[in-house]
Amino acid sequence: MQRKAHVIGTAALFAALLTGCTSGSDGASPTDDANPGDAGTATVAAQPGKYRNLPEPCGAVGHDTLATMLPGIRQITDPDQRDKAYRGVPELTYDTDRKVGCHWKVESTTATDRLSVDFERVVSFDNAVSDDNEARKLFQGMEKAAHLPAPGTPGGEPASPSADPSATASPDASANPDPSETAADAADLRPRALPDLGDEAYLDDQLSTSGSTSEPRTVTVVFRTSNVVVTLEYEEQPMVVGAVPDSKEMQDRARDLASQLADKLDG
Repeated sequence: MQRKAHVIGTAALFAALLTGCTSGSDGASPTDDANPGDAGTATVAAQPGKYRNLPEPCGAVGHDTLATMLPGIRQITDPDQRDKAYRGVPELTYDTDRKVGCHWKVESTTATDRLSVDFERVVSFDNAVSDDNEARKLFQGMEKAAHLPAPGTPGGEPASPSADPSATASPDASANPDPSETAADAADLRPRALPDLGDEAYLDDQLSTSGSTSEPRTVTVVFRTSNVVVTLEYEEQPMVVGAVPDSKEMQDRARDLASQLADKLDG
């Protein structure tokens, strides 16, 4: 009886081993058949950004543009000091492939002007998120922090004291513009989105009223082109008490420079 039991047990073991070898002979594991639809599926990496490097910031602004935005440069008589003013001062950065900047400060007989330009190349560290989308998120955060007025809402300030609709009337109609036209001009100069610069852009214009002896105006233009976000700030503080920097003039200069920087990126 013991021999018969041994034979039956050996046969059962052999059959189990044979079944296991047959079911696994194709090399598949039990989990291979659990989700057959997952076979061969792979996450597609998002496209990298257009830009791999950044321009040299202090050389990104031409001498003619600097002379226009910083008129005190032409008043510097010492050639070495004038060249130093044109060169600007590079911003301290530890990764010039990711972020660079430069700033200038020049005094003239009428005002102190400051200009700064910054380039930031955005890189996404998430394979599912493109560099462009990460840059878009950065830009939109900056735009939100600027608190731009909604289109069509009241606000804005006149470009200069002469544009104040409450100014004393003058017999010469041409010297005293129509208040409705003045209001429209002021609205055009408000902080706003710029549809014709880069992939998206905005302009901010702030006149400080902190109680200082003069009122500095700061015009900021920020734009995004693919995965690069560019920020430029242009500030003017008059030497004369009560003088107000001209909004339109400063905005025009800042927008012209922003267009040049956009062209430089594409070039």
